[in-house]
Amino acid sequence: LVHIGSTTGRPVLDGLDLFMADWRLRLTLPGRLDPRIVIVDIDDASLQAVGQWPWGRDKLATLTTELMVRQKASVLGFDMVFAEEDRSSGLATLRLLADGPLHDNAALQAELDRLAPSLDHDGAFARAMQDHRVALGFYLTQGDLPLTRGTLPQPVLPPTALPTDPGLYTTHWNGFGSNIAPLAKAAKSAGFINAVINPRSDGLLRAAPLLGYYGGAHGENGYYESLGLAVYRLAAGVDTIYPVLVPPRNDGALPVVQALQLGQGPDAPRVPLSNRTSMLVPFLGPGGPLGGSYLYISAVEILNGELPAGELDGKIVLVGTTAPGLQDLRATPVGATFPGVEVHANVVSALLDRRFISLPDYAPGYEFVVLVLAGLALAVGLSLMSVAQGSLLFLAVLGAVVGLNTWLFKVHGLVLPMASALVTMVLAFVTNMGWGYFVEARKRRSLAKLFGTYVPRPLVEKMMEHPERYSMRAESKELTALFCDMRGFTRLSETLAPVELQAFLNRIFSRLSEIISRHGGTVDKYMGDSVMAFWGAPVDNPDHATLAVRAAVEMAQAMEELSVSNRGAGLPEVSVGIGINTGLMSVGDMGSAVRRSYTVIGDAVNLAARLESLSAAYGVSVVASEATAKAVPDHVWQELDRVRVKGRQQAVNIFSPVGLRTELTQDLAGSLALWAEVLAGYRAQKAAQVQPLLDTLVAGDAKKVLYRLYAERLASMSSRPFDPNWDGATRFESK
Repeated sequence: LVHIGSTTGRPVLDGLDLFMADWRLRLTLPGRLDPRIVIVDIDDASLQAVGQWPWGRDKLATLTTELMVRQKASVLGFDMVFAEEDRSSGLATLRLLADGPLHDNAALQAELDRLAPSLDHDGAFARAMQDHRVALGFYLTQGDLPLTRGTLPQPVLPPTALPTDPGLYTTHWNGFGSNIAPLAKAAKSAGFINAVINPRSDGLLRAAPLLGYYGGAHGENGYYESLGLAVYRLAAGVDTIYPVLVPPRNDGALPVVQALQLGQGPDAPRVPLSNRTSMLVPFLGPGGPLGGSYLYISAVEILNGELPAGELDGKIVLVGTTAPGLQDLRATPVGATFPGVEVHANVVSALLDRRFISLPDYAPGYEFVVLVLAGLALAVGLSLMSVAQGSLLFLAVLGAVVGLNTWLFKVHGLVLPMASALVTMVLAFVTNMGWGYFVEARKRRSLAKLFGTYVPRPLVEKMMEHPERYSMRAESKELTALFCDMRGFTRLSETLAPVELQAFLNRIFSRLSEIISRHGGTVDKYMGDSVMAFWGAPVDNPDHATLAVRAAVEMAQAMEELSVSNRGAGLPEVSVGIGINTGLMSVGDMGSAVRRSYTVIGDAVNLAARLESLSAAYGVSVVASEATAKAVPDHVWQELDRVRVKGRQQAVNIFSPVGLRTELTQDLAGSLALWAEVLAGYRAQKAAQVQPLLDTLVAGDAKKVLYRLYAERLASMSSRPFDPNWDGATRFESK
């Protein structure tokens, strides 16, 4: 299991998984104080005040009495081993005297017997521990010549608790260093303090073994518990523990130790185990007195009685050291110099809270599913999306994988791999971007070169998202064409110098082209004082007619503003006539070998040009065909006439926009309704009947060219006989 330093044959991915697991652990650290656990620290200040380590057992007896009696601590654990008798005690000297030449002196023997208890520091320490819940530490060793010192406690599980070779399930040891017999007997419990780190890993302590198997010549063979587990059992009153075995998936395989159940009953906590019956440590914080996870109290303060009585009532107290010289600092994912005693504190805290992290047995399946789903999402998405969209997709999938992994860890304590998925996603993204840069970028540059002079920049950028969809090949499609011609330009050209005329014309064309481009149109060409544009190609847009009409209205308004400016400068006024038609047109790259352009041709285009020339006759700026008017229902239209233009036999109804439908006033609606009656009567050749209606309109707007035009037509119609063959259309022979 990579998270405690073993290997799976994928050193790069395993190392990356370790890195990300450590990063995720640091990112989700609770960062809170656990008030139930206190660490009494044999720090540099204590060593300076009391003396170098080891201290006399009399001081440890004083420390124990102060903690358990005056401070009323619930459980006391020593993260240290007392494997030798106290050399600072005077008892050894008394024994030499008692066994020497004066051993027959009865008076001396009596005096020695009287002084012995006060000089027996080990005995004092043992008496201080008696009748209190105290756990001592010991360590296990492995070697060709096993060493044994001190007295081992009773194992928590017999050798037969797990099937076959215990070394397959947990760490295996054949030696030990434990406490001297009086101390081992006086303590309620003891646990090993070994920190097991795989030598092939990066050396960081990520897991704490809860069980270790001792099988040696001295002491009782069996499974022994760690100091953290021993302290927890004293605090929680747990008498028994049970390994939870999972049946093997394959025939002939051994059962797997999945968890350790602490106590009996359905509510008994189950600690998930990694390999070697280790518990992945759910660290609370970065460690140390300033880490904020546990209250650290200097040991000298306890010895001097500086803490108010009962301050530690009901607390679990661990005695350890942060002094660098005593070499009990560990390298962990959350801190490079993490106190060893705080590792035990984190184990106890996690057991009390049932706050566990684990690497489940389905981790390989999870890794495979995430890898496949993320790979498919990017493989499909990146091939269909633009660079910007693909980048967003990559970030979204990356965020989903990392977010899911972090959420499962934070909420459910699951340590799941994600290195393979991240590496796959990065490789897919980099490969796609590389392909896009070397191949797709060339297509985009070619597209921009082809269309850049015809199409507005925003449309070119949109086309570059999918360059394979666009070419200069001619095709037939429904578009909207617009022709705009300046009126009064001839008179203006007679009053301006050539340079001034050039500047004036450039300013007008720039303004009109800006309006066309802003509304998504493609400028086809400039012809003297005219401009031609179309909508709907090369980028498809179902609203091409609406955009063209909006552009035409704004162009007419812009020219009215320019006329006001010219009037103030004493220059001739200039207006525009605009013709718009929507219909089927041929669009593509057309021309000769010498000169070509991306343009539109067809009868629908010619009709738009003819409508532009009619605008002056009806006194309006914009003339649109019936097809365009029907395609733009959000505008209010006034029908002008039914006309038959030069080159076309079919008559067409023509209209002019008078405003947005949302801005239609009651007066305007009444005028348009009245005008519709006039137009219907005119086409029915009922001049006398509709003349009063037209007179009403003329009275309301006497300057309107359209009404005066129809007044003349009605007058002429009154002097002619009824023509049954007339279809109501006006023929125009000029272009």
